[in-house]
Amino acid sequence: MGKALVAGIVSTTVVTVVIVVVVACFLVLQQAPLPDLSGKNILLIAAEDFNDTELSTLLQVLGQEAGANMFIASNTHDAFTGMSGMTAMPDMMLAAVEVQYYETVVFVGGSGSTVFFDNAQAHSIATDFYNAGKKVCAICIAPVTLANAGILDGKQATVADTIYASMLEDGGATYTGQSVTVDGNIITANGPAASDEFARTIAREIGG
Repeated sequence: MGKALVAGIVSTTVVTVVIVVVVACFLVLQQAPLPDLSGKNILLIAAEDFNDTELSTLLQVLGQEAGANMFIASNTHDAFTGMSGMTAMPDMMLAAVEVQYYETVVFVGGSGSTVFFDNAQAHSIATDFYNAGKKVCAICIAPVTLANAGILDGKQATVADTIYASMLEDGGATYTGQSVTVDGNIITANGPAASDEFARTIAREIGG
């Protein structure tokens, strides 16, 4: 057997082993028990045409599984619906949010989240949580709101696709392209497929 062929086999074997180890580590993290978030309050920011998978997964993982108290703030007093028909009832409007009562804030994505891109109240909430040293989280296209609020300057972050990546970069962020990125007290994710990983990351970051 030639040296080149042997080297090729060894190289392929090493790559395969590395992939298996990475996948195994990911599965272990996904299955690891969540910290107990009982008594902790988590604020979700969502609007009409939110992403149903993202909101429902956050409520399931952080609320039902980890035990946190979940609250929803929006730009309306009334019930509103997601892109796939899920109904959400806000607990308050953005103007009523008081940062001191919550561990973290999470901006939910979906096409409707563009309403917060240039919303002064949404920006104020993001900056107030950030300045208080609390976790500020956003998924899908919602990281653009954080960028426009000025809190991604010098941070690594991810977002739904490259169209919105340029908006993060305009705000001083480095776009990672990862499914979930953690940089200090900023946690971002790139869309509904990352919802579970995103929610579990938040749980471990605030409960660790």
